[in-house]
Amino acid sequence: MNIATTKGNARSSLSLPNILTYARIAAIPVVVGCIYAQAIMDGPLWLRWVALAVFIAAAVTDFLDGYYARIWDQHSAFGRMLDPIADKLLVASCLLMLAADGIIHGWTLWAAIVILCREILVSGLREYLAALRVSVPVTKLAKWKTTIQLIAIGFLLAGDAGDQLVGAVVPQLGPVVTQLGLLLLWISAIFTIYTGWDYFRAGIHHLIEEDEG
Repeated sequence: MNIATTKGNARSSLSLPNILTYARIAAIPVVVGCIYAQAIMDGPLWLRWVALAVFIAAAVTDFLDGYYARIWDQHSAFGRMLDPIADKLLVASCLLMLAADGIIHGWTLWAAIVILCREILVSGLREYLAALRVSVPVTKLAKWKTTIQLIAIGFLLAGDAGDQLVGAVVPQLGPVVTQLGLLLLWISAIFTIYTGWDYFRAGIHHLIEEDEG
């Protein structure tokens, strides 16, 4: 691909980074449909592997769209707007389906609630700060939070299928895949609270400055 042409199309809604973001959004109904068919409609367990494979592919596009946007200088306002929305739609949809499935249940529902509430809070703060032309950089801890969150959801999507596979190899372990996914979800929720506080503190700081001004 010609780099000059690529840079010239940086603002195009059909640039490669944006197409990868569209693919991430398109993956959502596939993942949701597979989990719904397997868990709610009592379908075959292999549907969970399909859901996991599509989810992993979608998670990889989250890395690739930013990577290509940087190396090809294809940053655009449209991409900056759509990319975090695609991430939140994917995570929220998976968490809701896993709760409906019963994989996320009991006290672990609070971890999912914390994650969803944080995403709503951050979206509102970003919108407010954007109006003030203030940007809050993504910290390394926030990137780790996202990584752990995606891994947790991946384990939970595998769910019974993963437990069955591991159990066939090491019967003593039990439902280790599901339990590991729930543990990582709690760790992600703790990171979520901390990183969400950073956004909240920045928003309050600029809100106070605007009111005093």
